[in-house]
Amino acid sequence: MDDILARLQATLASTARLGGYPFPERQDAWLERLKLNQPELGSFDSLRPVVDLGLQAPPSAPPLAGGAPLTAASAGVAAVARALREAPAEASGPGRSALAAARARPELKAFISLVDDAEIDRAVGEASERQARGEDLALFGVPLAVKDLMAVKGLAQTNGTRQDASPARGRASTADATAVARLREAGAIVIGTTNLHELAYGITSANPHYGHVVNPHSAGHLAGGSSGGSAAAVAAGIVPLAIGTDTAGSIRVPASCCGIVGFKPSFDAIPRHGAQTLGASLDHLGPMARSVADAALMFAIMAGLPPRTADPAPLAGLRIGVPRQYFFDPIGDDVARAVEAALRLMAADGARLVPVDLAGVENSAALQFITLCSEATDLHWQRLVSQPETLGEDVRVRLEIGQFLPAAWYVRAQRGRAELAAMFDDALDQVDLLVTPTMRIEPPPNGTARITVGGRDLPLHAAVTALTMPFNLTGMPALTLDCGRGDHGLPIGLQLAGRRREDWRVLGAGARVEHLLAGAGQVAARP
Repeated sequence: MDDILARLQATLASTARLGGYPFPERQDAWLERLKLNQPELGSFDSLRPVVDLGLQAPPSAPPLAGGAPLTAASAGVAAVARALREAPAEASGPGRSALAAARARPELKAFISLVDDAEIDRAVGEASERQARGEDLALFGVPLAVKDLMAVKGLAQTNGTRQDASPARGRASTADATAVARLREAGAIVIGTTNLHELAYGITSANPHYGHVVNPHSAGHLAGGSSGGSAAAVAAGIVPLAIGTDTAGSIRVPASCCGIVGFKPSFDAIPRHGAQTLGASLDHLGPMARSVADAALMFAIMAGLPPRTADPAPLAGLRIGVPRQYFFDPIGDDVARAVEAALRLMAADGARLVPVDLAGVENSAALQFITLCSEATDLHWQRLVSQPETLGEDVRVRLEIGQFLPAAWYVRAQRGRAELAAMFDDALDQVDLLVTPTMRIEPPPNGTARITVGGRDLPLHAAVTALTMPFNLTGMPALTLDCGRGDHGLPIGLQLAGRRREDWRVLGAGARVEHLLAGAGQVAARP
């Protein structure tokens, strides 16, 4: 047994007693989970950051100005809203259709709660009155789904867990989360709340309380998590827009698995008020949509900015950093083919591809593991002690093992994060954006525990979140978009990331890449 595991095993029972955790009989389960995270523990054990204690969360500041104004030619949800503004009598149509579509696809397990038809009419009526008073609602009548991790007025906030464990005990929320409120103020119509991995603490969206979210492309393959319901609802064509949250990749992973767009903005560019916390220094809210333009408009509104969309200007002169180590090694052959084809299109459009060395990024998984385990366990400690039976086994054991990580390790992890952020800052002094695969593989079959990729045997979480989590640790904006199909006909995601606060640069480049991919027939064209 690895030395660090042996040291931890020797202290499990005594640490649990010291913390007052009254379930010592679960020691075998703790050890098995720690064995799964042995690579992260081993990497962390040898990590010696040289910087002083850094920020526990990246600095919060509004995104730099950018984007493009909406015009009469703007497509996607902007065009839907424009048409409804011109024919307000028809404004209930899209919301009612979305609600009917959600009811018609219960097998997807995409939704936890749905509103009724009367609520659609009420919300549209309220928006119509504001529109008649001269307000220009950029999302007038556009259907929206909200991850059931944030408050939606009139619906119970479950956080994907047993409602009897919540202080609210299933009561309807009396106010919207800030991001939800801003979208409603822009005229969006909430049709329901979406299913997720319990407490957002996992990547499969296999929820023991509300069912396993189904990937609309293949019921037998992973829809991704934790925002799996939001991704499935968009990919199935039920709604054009959904809100997700992202702590290690929970917007981008399901978006990649389901072949849609997912955007994790700069840290706290979108307020988290009204959303359940998992890892306070890692959590991000963001849009999930059918196109980059739609995600950009949604982002602008959620961030409290004037309605804007992405500027898909040609990539001429843009320096694209391509980090071959770690991000491209290992990846599946089908992922490599799709991503390399996308890079060739970018180069043909005038971008300059620049090799980038991101020394130290390989420590991301260790830093993420220590940080998130510590923050999540602290947050949910009282429930873990008093109502552990209300939790699914996978989430319970992940919360339990957080009590065994010393405070000094958490501090060391934050120093490591500061060092990682400085490394990315230095790299982005040489390039404008980074482009990587979103996942090492196409969506794996449901129930997969381990995956062999590039000759390496990896646990599922390492194969799925390794390429997304560095940008949660650093608070950098990162976008995933569909860039083709894998060997089994399932979506493959392309990830673009940029400097903190340069969200619009990432979105603009993403919109251009999306256009290039559609023009080359690598993905379907978006309306």
